[in-house]
Amino acid sequence: MLEKSAGVETRFAPEESGQIGGYAAVWGRRDLFGDVVQRGAFAKSLAAHRAAGTRPLMLWAHDPARPVGVWTEIREDDTGLHVTGTLVMDSTAGRDAHAMLKAQALDGLSIGFRTIRAAPATGGGRVVSEMELIEISLVSRPAQHAARVASVRSAPTPPAAAGLAAFIRQCAGKLRKP
Repeated sequence: MLEKSAGVETRFAPEESGQIGGYAAVWGRRDLFGDVVQRGAFAKSLAAHRAAGTRPLMLWAHDPARPVGVWTEIREDDTGLHVTGTLVMDSTAGRDAHAMLKAQALDGLSIGFRTIRAAPATGGGRVVSEMELIEISLVSRPAQHAARVASVRSAPTPPAAAGLAAFIRQCAGKLRKP
């Protein structure tokens, strides 16, 4: 089942429970601090993470004490820094983040980084050409407006244990109908 609202897809698929995806940064867009990230700015950092067997953290609002999941794929493409991750649905923080994303009460992504190389930008701010990517957070208001979660996938809510037998009979009856 697929639901679309305000440009965010919510897919109900048991094998993909808690998966999210979107852009943590978009090339050439000025953020609230005046910074503009150039294509390739993450390349060395991503290569260093791969070589070390690490990955940037998935946090709630840049709080290192509140991890909510893991980023399973982080890559640069023609648009920006595309991310795919999985919320830890066995944790309260992961379930809370999932509920907020599904309700579209939250859809922002924000990067935590250390600047390696930047130059002053015309009109203020900086053009960042290299950075060390430390974490990517789910936030309510991203510094870069285009940094958003674009898809949320979840498993359907299972029936209560007491009603499981009735639910199975109901499903079996639907399968028998021509």
